[in-house]
Amino acid sequence: MSEKPTLLLVHGAWHGSWAWDPLAAILEDRGWTVERVDLPTVHAADPIGLHLADDADAISAAIDAIDGPVVVVAHSYGGVPTTQAASAENVRHIVYIAAFVLDEGESLLGAVGGVAPSWWVVDGPLATAGTAEEPPISLFFADVEPDAAATAAAKLRPQSVLAFQEPLTAVAWRTKPSTFVLTEQDAIFPVPAQEGLAARAGSTLRRLDTSHSPFLSQPAAVADIIEEAATGPAAVAADG
Repeated sequence: MSEKPTLLLVHGAWHGSWAWDPLAAILEDRGWTVERVDLPTVHAADPIGLHLADDADAISAAIDAIDGPVVVVAHSYGGVPTTQAASAENVRHIVYIAAFVLDEGESLLGAVGGVAPSWWVVDGPLATAGTAEEPPISLFFADVEPDAAATAAAKLRPQSVLAFQEPLTAVAWRTKPSTFVLTEQDAIFPVPAQEGLAARAGSTLRRLDTSHSPFLSQPAAVADIIEEAATGPAAVAADG
């Protein structure tokens, strides 16, 4: 029988590994080993001047530290450095959750039209998420229980803008099977755009009727999809 993979969870922009707490608890209760990474463009002591490559390097280091097969689960912006980093031999599968599945030469800023969305607040080298008119709770956590949504919104941190501007130079989804979790009630990521990104990578498409953060609003459903990806025929084939 193929060795059971470790699940490596990669958060999105402005977030942290704390965002995975409900999902990780469910997966661990089901017998999975779960690891997480805090991206340095958000969580370094001084993120100013840090690059997409710094996040990709952190993911690569986390993958390398795992002895055995890995399934990488990436949310939103986290899909960008994951795509850059996850070509390692022991990566079995990538699960993109409402994530930017970009190609070589593309950047996140380019993918959203080349101009920062109205709810990005860019202050020199850093960017934060949400304004009075477009608050983080409605952007990211619209269907999350109110107290949990408020707690999550309060934990968001500024991020180096360079992470959004820099293009990919490697593309893991060209050689790794992937699953795309589409969030149908997403306030910031239109469904047609998600469908297009999933299709370009040949991802298995799974749909959830959630906001941008299903790991907080429907963690059990997300856990089911991750388990399917981690144990399915494509994953086993990729593991050899």
